[in-house]
Order: sequence, then structure tokens, then C-alpha cells
Amino acid sequence: MVRYKALDALRGLTIALMILVNTPGSWSHVYSPLLHADWHGCSPTDLVFPLFMFIIGSAMYFSFKKSDFTLTPTQFFRIIKRGAIMFAIGLVLNMYPFTNDLENLRILGVLQRIGIAYILAALIVLIFKQRGIVIISALILLGYWALLLSVGGDNAYSLEGNIVRQVDLALLSANHLWQGKGIAFDPEGLLSTLPSVVSILFGFEVTRLLSSTNNKLLSVKRLITIGILTIIVAQVWTFVMPINKSLWSSSFVLYTSGIACLVLAFFVWLCDIAKQDSLIEPLVIYGSNPLFIYVLSGLWVGTYTLIVIGEHNLGGWLYHGLSLVFSAKLASFIYAAAHVYVLWLISYALYKRKIFIKI
Repeated sequence: MVRYKALDALRGLTIALMILVNTPGSWSHVYSPLLHADWHGCSPTDLVFPLFMFIIGSAMYFSFKKSDFTLTPTQFFRIIKRGAIMFAIGLVLNMYPFTNDLENLRILGVLQRIGIAYILAALIVLIFKQRGIVIISALILLGYWALLLSVGGDNAYSLEGNIVRQVDLALLSANHLWQGKGIAFDPEGLLSTLPSVVSILFGFEVTRLLSSTNNKLLSVKRLITIGILTIIVAQVWTFVMPINKSLWSSSFVLYTSGIACLVLAFFVWLCDIAKQDSLIEPLVIYGSNPLFIYVLSGLWVGTYTLIVIGEHNLGGWLYHGLSLVFSAKLASFIYAAAHVYVLWLISYALYKRKIFIKI
């Protein structure tokens, strides 16, 4: 099976950025590019999750190519099982370190969205041909836009009035939603998971395109063209539909997918044209066990809240020590970067031993 090192590097970059933005020393002291946009707009941090969804689509192409994109009963149950396991792992991470009661358990989350979107995207690519996949993607984006406009009137895209929140409140109740913005609203909501499926499908189709030629320069030109055109369409769409990560708006899907194409074009050029693939080897290593490393980082963050040293838990104690030497924001960044490095060392150890943990 042909693999593209550039895609593996993009996966590694995404995992490294996920850890960097999720583990600051203090959420009160974070450089603005490492924070999500407050509501509308797209910060560098907002690119991380859709990039990962794009890469899931890429991996899906290589995985299903082995079975000639045929949906068998065995394949169907394997897809459902894998999605369910990812959802369950995400739920356990939300519970950990098991200090909160189930009445206030957040049900949704990053891995939960990945699990649901993976199942839907996998079934779409195995049931439909390329033309059908493109049509379904367009229908999802346009249909989701219509759904957002159907509720809330002038506040259809607001935090309080959007239909994504209304659906989650009706099906899950406020106690089981994220409360990070002061009210019950989950950025990984049930309804907003639908357009995230298109982020996966976009990665799938781009990888199909890459696999159709051995001409790497042509691949780079195609990626740049698709990326620029998609970003332009997204920007035009913002006149009537804002780019919004929390709602995973249709314009957000196109904008981030376009950027994913441009980043991938750079990696293809660096690896296959400039022949500098040694420069991306650390990222390839980081991307070799993405799910395991992501889960490990979540468990670690939960664990050090249980370890108390003086007036702080372990994480707070380490950050406090750094803040005595560096400015508050720099100390917070160094703390997060240290997490990235330590987890890379673990990735390296697994990679060298050819240990690849999958579900």
C-alpha cells in the first residue's frame, strides 16, 4: 500500500498542536494565537481540529482502498465498533479523574465527535461513488446552513440562539453540556457534527486525487489551486454565514479544508520535490500513534490535578516555578511546549520499537 510521508507529517503536526493548545500552564495567561476565537472568526488554534478531521479522511482512503472500497457486513460492524470505541474513550476522558458526579457529566467531546463523524463518513465513502460523495457533501453544507437559519431569527448564529444549542438542550439537557462560555453550549454538539463529516470527506477526496498521479509537482499545483479556490468560496460565503468553529459552520469547513490543502502542498513539496523529508521526520514520528498520544495527554492532565504539592496541584506547582523565572504567558507556553516534547519522546520510543497502537 502506497503511503505519503507528507500526510503522516501533517498528522504529526496536528497532534503536536493539539497538545500545545490544550495544556497551557495557566488558561489565564495564554498567547492569543493559542486560544480559540471568542465566537466568530478563526484563530490558528481553531485550525487544529478540522486539520485532524481532514487527516482522518486521508487515513480512511488508504484503509478502505485495501478492500476496494467495498462495504461488507464485516466492514460495517468494524466501522461501527471503531466509532463506538472512540466515543467511549472520549466519555471516559470526560469522567477522569472520576471526581465529578454523573449528573453533570459532559457527554460530548472531541473523540465523541470523531467517533460519530467517522461512522457517517465511512459509510458514505463505501456506499457512494466519487460523484455521490461530492453531492452529499454539498447537500450537508447547504442543508446545515438552512438549519442554522431556521431557528433564532436575527440571532441564528449567536451563542444563545443557535439551533445547535437548542438540539443539545432538548436531547441531552444543560447538565451534560460544556459550560465553558458561561452557559450550556457544546462546541462538539450533535447537529454541528454533521458538517464535520464533510471535513473528513474532503480529506478523503484530496487523498484520492493525490493517489491518482505520481507527478508530485502536479500534486502540489492541484493542492494549491484547490486550497485557494476553497478559501475564496469560504470568504464569499462569510457575507451571509460567518466562519465559526464552535458551530462548525459550512464556511468554516471550506476555509479550514482549503488551509489543510495548502499546508499539505507545502509538505509534499518539502518531502517529494525538495527532498528534505528528514526535516519532517520528527512530525512523522509524532503522528505514528495519534490516538494513544492524545488520550495519554488527556489522562496526564487529569492525573496531575490529583497530586497536591503545597498550595498547588502538580501542574500548578510546575507552572508556578516557571512563572518565577519567566513572564506569565511565556511560562505558560514553556509548560505546554514541555508537554509536547515529553509526549514526542514517548512517540519516538514506540516508533523505534515499531509499536503502533490502533483500534
